[in-house]
Amino acid sequence: MKLAGSTFLTLLLTAAASPVSGQVFEFSGTAKQDGKVLYQEDHQIEGTCSEGVFDPVDHQVSYRNPESGDAFASKSLSYNNSAFRPRVEFRQPAFGEALTITYPQEQALSIAWQEPTGETREFTVPFDQQLVVDSGFDYFVRANWERIRQGESVEFRFLAPTRGEHYGFVLEPATSVKVDADLTVQIRPTSLLLRVLVDPIVLGYNSDGALTDYLGLTNIRQDAESNHIAHIRYQVARLPDCELTR
Repeated sequence: MKLAGSTFLTLLLTAAASPVSGQVFEFSGTAKQDGKVLYQEDHQIEGTCSEGVFDPVDHQVSYRNPESGDAFASKSLSYNNSAFRPRVEFRQPAFGEALTITYPQEQALSIAWQEPTGETREFTVPFDQQLVVDSGFDYFVRANWERIRQGESVEFRFLAPTRGEHYGFVLEPATSVKVDADLTVQIRPTSLLLRVLVDPIVLGYNSDGALTDYLGLTNIRQDAESNHIAHIRYQVARLPDCELTR
């Protein structure tokens, strides 16, 4: 049976508008400090299945007041260039803070940071394939899943956007009395000086490869001078129809 021209065109346009193997990964987190609930996070990641593994495309995060449920901050990430190095737009209006990370050049990223003081600082930062940015750490862990499970450590560079620089870090297996997970890892600086100044970030993952715990410095402000250090526990609401790890 032949299709009319308009019907055939409609089918083509519909197919083009619908991504192949379109998937959604949803989870939420509750951030606590000394037993007190600080805020809640809602995450929705749209992506595709590629060779049986989830590839992120777009990630939306809403940070909410635990009592009112009102959003007080937001983050949008786009993984078009790399799962390890997303484009980032972060807004925290209560402090007048905004942060944008883009990639106008192949080997250099741009940062625009509006500080709580109202001043805007801009940086151009050269990088190579070792760089991990923001939530890209989650996919970096999954990409090295088997190596970590076998007890190996993996070195990388991690972006400190408000400093306009990246530093050497190592991802390695860890243990923590505060994290009960199928896989526990930590991210710590390789520099002896930074180790004194920066505490490791401890992460927990379940057997599916989904984040269960984040213990460390967050991107949410406690005041104009410092950010919260919190234990965020995550719960998965919806998994994609493919694997999270390779």
